[in-house]
Formats: sequence, structure tokens, C-alpha cells
Amino acid sequence: MTAAVCVDVGSTYTKACRVSLTTGEMTGRAEVPTTAASDVLAGLDQAVAAVGFAKTDHLYVCSSAGGGLRLAVVGYEALVTAEAGHRVGLSAGAQVVHVASGLLDGRAVTALRASRPDVILLVGGTDGGDSSVLLHNAGRLATSRLRVPVVVAGNSDFSDDAASLLAARDISVTVTSNVLPKIGVLDPGPARAAIRDVFLRHVIGGKRLSKGGRFASLVRAATPDAVLAGVELLADLTGTGVLVVDVGGATTDVYSALVPDAELTAGPRRDVAGTLWRSRTVEGDLGVAVGAPGTVAAATAEKLALPETGQPPTPESDRSLAAAAAIVALRRHARGHSPGAGQPRTGGRDLREVRLVVGSGGVLRHGGGQYVLQAVLADTAGGWASPAGARTVVDERYVLAAAGLLAIDHRDAAVALLNTL
Repeated sequence: MTAAVCVDVGSTYTKACRVSLTTGEMTGRAEVPTTAASDVLAGLDQAVAAVGFAKTDHLYVCSSAGGGLRLAVVGYEALVTAEAGHRVGLSAGAQVVHVASGLLDGRAVTALRASRPDVILLVGGTDGGDSSVLLHNAGRLATSRLRVPVVVAGNSDFSDDAASLLAARDISVTVTSNVLPKIGVLDPGPARAAIRDVFLRHVIGGKRLSKGGRFASLVRAATPDAVLAGVELLADLTGTGVLVVDVGGATTDVYSALVPDAELTAGPRRDVAGTLWRSRTVEGDLGVAVGAPGTVAAATAEKLALPETGQPPTPESDRSLAAAAAIVALRRHARGHSPGAGQPRTGGRDLREVRLVVGSGGVLRHGGGQYVLQAVLADTAGGWASPAGARTVVDERYVLAAAGLLAIDHRDAAVALLNTL
């Protein structure tokens, strides 16, 4: 097998590319509307055929259709284990729709249910520490009417006990390593892998995006998880900080992969919830289509100039809207941002050492890329220190997602593909 076809099934468009596994060259690319209203396989098969799929080719698929992966986090303390779980959930490609901390009561369970999660990440306590909150919350989830899979990634001395409470009520449960084994030590890998596995086994089929099991069998990751894998590989290749801004119709995602700082990892300045050097934040209120009203509201609050509203969209107004979404998203990612009262603060990243800034998203790919990226780097009034002397590039062919899909089985091809940026 000398080629692979990588497909990203998005909520609006399905993107496919064919990549040579010997050279990393992209030999075909196609983009078709996602056929979620009927069966996503129709659009997927159309895109795959358009790039010249051969019977001997590999086929790798990621998906964010149907809203992607909705994750709720239940933790011990809002600023420690709940925040650590929140960071891990974002790194796993999830949209974190709810974060609860402390002892769950009836009101908290009602709020959790209202967020409609696909998966719950249950965390709490460092290894060998207090177990009361973890076990109480497991018991509360077991007796609630929520019947969604649970990933337990808390105090490892009592994780099996928590899982037993859930399994006794026929709730699907996965036990993995503690996301915060010690204060200041964040271990995202095992929980991230467990969330990915639950997404593939339970969530994809539950979205009812396709009849039968073929689509679920093809999907290997949530799209943001695949993109982050591509960003991580790109950072490994460059040996420096990488920043990616993806402006979509409904959300704006920011990925950053930074060079670890020993003082922040183990020194006196370390974060009690640990530091993720490869991180992602999702701004669900910022976009250029259905998310446009949120972008306008957020940009107004940030005192950013915007084109006159109420007028038909033009390429110029789309670029301005995308730039506003990117600027607000970067400000939140870099300086930190709380999505609401009682919610953990996400972000808070020192991006000064970033040397490569990548833009993605429809508006950026269709001529607005450099305009948006230069607007981001020129933002001197947002309360964050922008990268100095960074190179900018637009991911016009969605290379990052494809490279992330290829990274595990065909790393050399993924590396060569990334070099085409």
C-alpha cells in the first residue's frame, strides 16, 4: 500500500486528500458538502472517489460532524483537579460543555444533565489523597438518570471503587491513570487516549450520522484531536513554539505547542493544576457563520473595530469578522478566560517564544489568511505579549488534520506532508 486517503468529516464540509506514503506528496484533494441530513457516508464516499482512491489505499477518517465530542468534567476543586480535567478534555479533542467541582448534589446533577454530555470525565484527588469526593460523585452519577459513558481518571488508589459504583448501575465505565497524580504534575496521555476510545466506541454511533456501523468503524479520532496530533508533530519538527488559529463557522479553536520551561514544570512558578505544553482552547461563541453574532458581541466588548452590521457579507467583511474572531480567541487563549461564573479559567499561555503561526479555516484559505494572521500579530492592546518575529503560513490544504491521522502509522509520510507547509 503506497498511498492513504485522509478524510475530515466536518459539520459543513467533508475534506479528503490522497497522500503518497513514500514521498508525503498530496496527489489529490476534494471538498464536498457534508451529507449529515441523510447519511454522512454519501458525502464521504463522494470525496474519497474524487481524490482517486485505489483499492490498495489506506483510509483514515476523523470527524466533528454532529457537534463532535461533548465532554463534561466532574472534579474535586475548581482550581485544581477540575481545571486539570478541563485541560485534558480540551487536549482530547472534546468540546467541554460543563465543569462541576466539589460534592455533587441534586442541583449540580440537574445542571450536568442539561449540558447533554456524550462522555463524563470523573476526576478528583491526587494519588494517595482524599477519596471522599471522588467516591461520592461516582455514587451520585450512578444513581442519576444520566446514562452516558464515564472515564474515571482520579485518585488511582480508589478509581476501581468508583468504577464499581458506576458499573453496578450498568453505566459504561473506563478506568485510567490519574490526570493529576501529584500537585503540579499533569498527566494527560492516558485519559486523552481513554476519551478517544470511548468517543470511537460509543459516541460516533450515537450521533446517528449514518445507518449501520461502517462510518463508526472508519473514524479514528475527533477532528480536533487529529489536528492537535499534527500540531504536536509540527512542533517536534521545528523544535520551537507553534501557534494555530482555526476560524470556523461556529467556533474558533486555538492550538499552541510550546517549548517546556523547567521552572514552570517543577520550579516555584509551577501551576498547581499542572501545565500542558501542547494545548487547545475552544471558543464556542466565536465564528463567521452561525457564530457571527457571538463574534460581534465579543469584539464589541473587546473594543475591536468591525464592519457595519446588517449588510450583505462581502469578502472584505468576512475577513474582518474572521480577524475579530481570531483576535478575541487568541486573547482568551493567551491571557486566560473564564466562560462563566463558577467555571474554571482556561488558557493562560506565554506565546512570546512562538516562531510559527498557522492559520486555518474557510475564510483564511480563500484569500483572507495573511490578513487575519497579521491582524492577530499586530494586536498590542489585548493584554497578551504576541510572538516576535514569527513566520506565518496558511494551512490551505488542511495538512494538519491529515498529518495527525497519519502520525502514528506513517510518521515519515506525515513529516513530509507537514514540510509542504
